[in-house]
Amino acid sequence: MPIPIFTVKKSGLLTTIQDSGRWGYQSFGIPASGAMDTFSYRIANALVGNPLHAAVLEITLAGPHMYAEHDVIIAICGADLSPQINGKPAPMWTSLQLRRGDVITFGRQISGARTYVSIAGEFELPYVFGSQATELKTNTGGYFGRPLQKGDVLYAKQLRNHPRLIGRKLKRNDIPNFPKEITARIIIGPHSHFFTKETLSILLSETYTVSLQSDRMGYRLEGPKLMTKTREEMRSETTMFGSLQVPPSGQPIILMADRQTTGGYPIIGTVISVDLPKIAQAVPGAKICFQKTTVEEAQNELQKREKWLRLLEKLHGGFR
Repeated sequence: MPIPIFTVKKSGLLTTIQDSGRWGYQSFGIPASGAMDTFSYRIANALVGNPLHAAVLEITLAGPHMYAEHDVIIAICGADLSPQINGKPAPMWTSLQLRRGDVITFGRQISGARTYVSIAGEFELPYVFGSQATELKTNTGGYFGRPLQKGDVLYAKQLRNHPRLIGRKLKRNDIPNFPKEITARIIIGPHSHFFTKETLSILLSETYTVSLQSDRMGYRLEGPKLMTKTREEMRSETTMFGSLQVPPSGQPIILMADRQTTGGYPIIGTVISVDLPKIAQAVPGAKICFQKTTVEEAQNELQKREKWLRLLEKLHGGFR
């Protein structure tokens, strides 16, 4: 029988259910979606003993107010949005016990853009194409395909309230910072031949600003224009999380979790996987500089991170 866990008393700006995404369906026009900051999201799951790919709440900039309907163990990771429990500051990057009747709220944004709240258990939500992730453009997955609203009640399929799951912490040195000035490594291409050497030099030497017109689909950047050699059109191709697409305006767009499945604008480069969480936590007005790297370095960095996360998951393995 489903267990009620949270009643939403105030919706916040944008709170959705997200997991690791809806993979294997882009060829059918179905976006991958999933958590924007894949690092903080998976840490939140590891701390409560969940599989790293389990569904969580993704909270953007201004968080909800939620009433706990049942005892539940949670972890809050990612952006610091001043979380509180019953009016007192709640610790982040640690697993903690909520009791029935507790109220969790979020206040002023201190750093970062997205916070993740995990539960020790599993949300009672349908799987759509193998995922519980919310895709807002098509109202797919999550909680009726939309952000949480006042009055919504979230249920769990099962909960684990084992005392050994409480008080687990991420080491201070492992907690990421979310600065407003970011250096992101990119792999140049695959359409670098559309651009002059001067344009590539501009990309790697100038600073770009995250526009207010940015969302889960893409981050629009403002800065020096990146002009193509010609107005030659190209065939639409598959898009990737982190691809740096250049439309006719010359103002680049970083494609994010809810990106369209195909795109017809040239891609000048792609942000490497381990740096995408920094982009996902960038607020409007944040500054981004791009640094060229290689496929080999990107793969090495990814392997190191994945090995560390697997060890963390094993260390904090739950009671499934």
